[in-house]
Amino acid sequence: MSDGQALRPGTVIRQLFIASRPVSWINTAYPFAAAYLMTTREIDVTLVVGTLFFLVPYNLAMYGINDVFDYESDLRNPRKGGTHGAVLDRRMHAVTLWAAVLACLPFVIFLVLVGDPWSWLVLGVSLFFVVFYSAPPLRLKEVPFADSVTSSIHFFSPAVYALVLAGATSSWQLTAVIVAFALWGVASHAFGAVQDVVADREAGISSIATARGARWTVWFSLVCYLAAGVVMLVTPWPGPLAALVAVPYLATVWPFRRITDATAERATAGWRRFLWLNQIAGFAVTVLLIWVWLLTD
Repeated sequence: MSDGQALRPGTVIRQLFIASRPVSWINTAYPFAAAYLMTTREIDVTLVVGTLFFLVPYNLAMYGINDVFDYESDLRNPRKGGTHGAVLDRRMHAVTLWAAVLACLPFVIFLVLVGDPWSWLVLGVSLFFVVFYSAPPLRLKEVPFADSVTSSIHFFSPAVYALVLAGATSSWQLTAVIVAFALWGVASHAFGAVQDVVADREAGISSIATARGARWTVWFSLVCYLAAGVVMLVTPWPGPLAALVAVPYLATVWPFRRITDATAERATAGWRRFLWLNQIAGFAVTVLLIWVWLLTD
């Protein structure tokens, strides 16, 4: 789509669809739905609306804003243009930002109406990091370590929001689960950043991987995945079984432990496996949640 051509509706929809990373939709919708359902033990309108919000609009905002402000880097990145995200034509930038706002707005209004001040705070914090992970003036994705933490917040905050919205009772066991989830998110972002070291440096973009180097970041990812598994060992049965979910992630990242900055793009192979590994891990977690449901019914 060149600058001289009019924006066709079909092209716009396709670009927005790619920008929203459909392969990753479940990674934010599932934590909300699971946490809310496990707390309320019922299917209601709030569950449906919240799940739909974190399924599509939330991801369009998160990844669409990222693609707009990462345009220069994405032009240099050969893996962009498919499941890894769109290289948006400049004329799509304003369209994408407006689409993200308009897609999220009705859902946010509903969730505010059915929530309370604490849930508003958590939802506000979640959306704050969705925006300012990529957008200036904060652009947290260019602050090493803060980039991985912020990215992790994108994925565990829907679960935290669901717990607060549903009125869950706080406990150290529940906190342990969230901490493990957060560590998984940090590890996943760090490993994902490794493959972009060259493209990010050429575009002058900082990240945990450009700051610390590819090999160090891979080891950091391994440690965080391992820590996530260890934390799950202190949760009530059958929670400790979830520690096994960390094993395939460790196995996926381990082969890249000797990677260098010059060969960092090879990590893309591991990242592709990671995208589908999430589906398998999600199935395993679902089985465990059903087990917990039956034990606590």
